[in-house]
Amino acid sequence: MTQIVDYTSLQAGITEYLARDQDATLTARIPTFIQFAEAKFNRQLFVHQMERRATALVNTASSEPEFISLPSDFQSMRRVRLSSVTGKPCLEFKSGTQMDEYRFARFDVAAQPRYFTVFGDEIELAPTPDATYTIEMVYRQIVPPLASNGTNWLLTLAPDLYLYGALLESAPYIKEDARIQTWGLGFTGALGDLNNLGLTSTFNAGPMTVRISGQVI
Repeated sequence: MTQIVDYTSLQAGITEYLARDQDATLTARIPTFIQFAEAKFNRQLFVHQMERRATALVNTASSEPEFISLPSDFQSMRRVRLSSVTGKPCLEFKSGTQMDEYRFARFDVAAQPRYFTVFGDEIELAPTPDATYTIEMVYRQIVPPLASNGTNWLLTLAPDLYLYGALLESAPYIKEDARIQTWGLGFTGALGDLNNLGLTSTFNAGPMTVRISGQVI
């Protein structure tokens, strides 16, 4: 049995499990099955390895300094703060409509940003920055695709999730209804174990303390 350590060996492992290595048409579809599985990971997997931190500078020379490009692997935001300001204050999220109403009410006077929203592939700040601030973003990233990386942290951590995920995506194509349940159980089991591990690693560091927002201890 092939030891799964990278993109190439994963494809070989999938071929072995499908037991149709002479079917060149099916083998050629394996990268697509992996791609579909990764899309499902990005929707259903929640572990701390998916969290990333990135910084960006406000470009005051831009015609729209309130807009900053998001990281290319961005999926959802966890936190935004001004890391170049004393105390590193966090920015409060507002919807796009709320941002527009805020700008209108203040006549869009430039100042230190207090709010943010996500707009397409950019983050929008309000008020419009009056200086060059360093913006720190903590966000949930997509799983680095194997097709362009060769390997990634998820394949190292859970090769079984990748294997069963790709096999499950192959079932409708090869019309193997009988295997859907087996591969589906393998996939949901591995996914559930990882999500539970994510919860344990996040909240097992010590007892949680509930306090009123803004209270300093």
